[in-house]
Amino acid sequence: MRRVVVTGLGPLSPIAAGKGAYWQALREAKNGIGPITTFDLGDCPVTFGAEIKEFDPTHWMDGKEARRSDRVIQFAAAAAGMAVEDAELDTASLDPYKFGVYIGSGQGGIETSFNSFKTMVEKGSKRISPFFIPMMISNMSTAYVAIRHRAKGPNLCVVTACATSLHSMGEAYHAINRGDADVILAGGAEAALRAISIAGFASMKALSTRMDSPETASRPFDKDRDGFVMGEGAGVLVLEELEHAKARGAHIYAEFVGYGTSCDAGHITAPDENAEGAIYATRRAMEMAGWKPSDVDHINAHGTSTPLNDKTEALMIHKVFGEYAKKIPVTSTKSMIGHCLGAAGALETIAALQAIEEGYVHPTLNYTTPDPDCDLFIVAGAGLNRPVERALVNSFGFGGHNGVLAFQKYR
Repeated sequence: MRRVVVTGLGPLSPIAAGKGAYWQALREAKNGIGPITTFDLGDCPVTFGAEIKEFDPTHWMDGKEARRSDRVIQFAAAAAGMAVEDAELDTASLDPYKFGVYIGSGQGGIETSFNSFKTMVEKGSKRISPFFIPMMISNMSTAYVAIRHRAKGPNLCVVTACATSLHSMGEAYHAINRGDADVILAGGAEAALRAISIAGFASMKALSTRMDSPETASRPFDKDRDGFVMGEGAGVLVLEELEHAKARGAHIYAEFVGYGTSCDAGHITAPDENAEGAIYATRRAMEMAGWKPSDVDHINAHGTSTPLNDKTEALMIHKVFGEYAKKIPVTSTKSMIGHCLGAAGALETIAALQAIEEGYVHPTLNYTTPDPDCDLFIVAGAGLNRPVERALVNSFGFGGHNGVLAFQKYR
């Protein structure tokens, strides 16, 4: 098994873009949630979310390409570009067939799909753009990034709802392990913060309806949580085989040492009430890493702020870690950036890597009323300055998709 390390970070989030700005925003506990201002929500019952308000795609592609690309592709291109820059990766010098891209998306080009449907209904099928299909299909983010960086190696678009980017990174880890690639740009992108998606999630009662106080609506593990807040963005990491990274003198943020995945196979949206699938995925990631429960210093939780998810995730942590469950600092990045769906796991992994790199765990915002069903060591109020050698990142998606990643400080 070849060893895998993280050498580049590309976050594009509602609170900041780029590693330095994103880490600073996490340190400042910046809240990216508020009333939506960039598009018309019609009669949607929820009118707030975590937007990326200032984004210029022409920094990452020319104007013609931007016009022919859905926002999700633009996000992926930007995050991948930032990751490559952060890694100081000379892509032209790489073996192109050992250079891959694994960038997933939960909903793909949903804005393009919605707008094109309206065009066909109102103006007829002949008015549909010839770029509709390549703008809409989910895999085009991976294709575009590969074209831009001449990555001819393994190229996959994982789609597992909210676990998408975490599974993308996990599958990329396996690909490097077995020698299919030396370097992979891995993560996820999502630009689904649009009226049709908000209306859909609101209809199924998944979203917070705290209209009088949007900035406090995302409150993971808090007793008064009432649903998640939608966000948007992208996160891409440079995953690299250890000797390849060392040979070029790359900075190593952490070693990627474990990946667990499973499916509840029980319900299309609700998590297994006994958390059996999540427990299996967590134990599998720890088994691969060679860790025991007392080894884990930090968990970046899925922590969506929904009543069922947070309760089930807390149950999983108690069952896996036993007497250590209440000693492990737990945080949810979604309290700041909302739930970025297919991009969530990658953005949260970058936050966990900050904990390893800097010895700092950012706080969970809006955690004010402890819930007996979520009896954990929730980092709240101020961030926690403490050495972190080993961290887990959790993502659980609709359909019962579970994923857990394990990272440790590189020695």
